[in-house]
Amino acid sequence: MTDHEDPGDDAPSGAHPSGVDPCDAGPREAFPVAGLLLAAGGGRRLGGRPKALLTHRGRPLVEHTAGELLAAGCARVHVVLGARADTVRERAELAGCALVENPEWERGMGSSLRAGLDSLAGTGARAALVSLVDQPGIGAAAMARVLAACRGEESLASAAYDGVRGHPVLFGSAHWAGIAESATGDRGARAYLRAHAQSVTLVECGDVARPYDIDTEDDLVHLE
Repeated sequence: MTDHEDPGDDAPSGAHPSGVDPCDAGPREAFPVAGLLLAAGGGRRLGGRPKALLTHRGRPLVEHTAGELLAAGCARVHVVLGARADTVRERAELAGCALVENPEWERGMGSSLRAGLDSLAGTGARAALVSLVDQPGIGAAAMARVLAACRGEESLASAAYDGVRGHPVLFGSAHWAGIAESATGDRGARAYLRAHAQSVTLVECGDVARPYDIDTEDDLVHLE
């Protein structure tokens, strides 16, 4: 992963907006959704400080975001680590999460997305809700909305902000192999989502989340 970990950051022109109510999602146990937190980047533009270790609300940012995924209703959270993974394990309380180490994190975000999706094989999850460690303004409320769009293995959904696709992104398991194949360098799932634009459900989240990134020293003002 690189400093801006991005499974897909441009809005697909054919996607249709959806104001899905979490209460309409049907029995959650029928569609187990795993959270997938990408937290391997080295924070190059932050002087080499991994974003996972930044402090937000008194906790490491990786711990905060993993907690938000669980609060949103994810059945389990897999956290992909890379830069200073041993230190992250020591400092962050991630009990109940599956920690996935990506030894190739320096090759780009795509390698971390592949490692995370591979770690979900055999878990029984029918979809993955992918979140980024450098977006603390996106919390459980937005995550729950996107999670609620899951209808099974064929689902593709994304948060939207004023109609523009953002994060988190939900990938039904039927898409994992295709996404992994196309996830190279820093592109993540962008190419795959473009190719399947007509199948992506956009879930407006602009009223409950702020999709800023913690990329540079100037962005640290967003941390609390």
